[in-house]
Amino acid sequence: MSTEKNLEGLGGWLILVGLGLIIAPLRMLYEYAPLYIGLFEDGTFALLSTPGTPEYNVYFAPLIYAEIVLNTALVCAWLAAGVLFFTRRRLFPRLYVGILLITPVFITADAYAFLLVAPDEPVFDPATSLELMRAVIPALIWVPYMRVSKRVRATFVR
Repeated sequence: MSTEKNLEGLGGWLILVGLGLIIAPLRMLYEYAPLYIGLFEDGTFALLSTPGTPEYNVYFAPLIYAEIVLNTALVCAWLAAGVLFFTRRRLFPRLYVGILLITPVFITADAYAFLLVAPDEPVFDPATSLELMRAVIPALIWVPYMRVSKRVRATFVR
């Protein structure tokens, strides 16, 4: 009992998890908000999504809208995970693991969906590959930790 009491709380490796929970949604907003805003403001979206223009692609608008919706949902999931983490809710480890596992799947699916818009482009360009590694490496580290850690079991009990 005393050992489990020592493991209770947001200490140890969970400090890194907490930092990641603060950084992840901020990083996503920092990277994606200017990208999507620029896409609409510079006329690229209209050019690629308006029937009759030479660059029109029927898949472009649905792909961009799907990306915006899914990235917004992911930001909301990160924020929800942060709330659950700092309030030490029992649901946190499952939500966190879910986010970590879904993110690489989303990145991969998005990369292949982009082939509908630009079939001659490589599926995994350097930026996409880097983004995928940024999702896979934390998943390889934190999913097992969330599953086996005594600190996680002792901390997230509410």
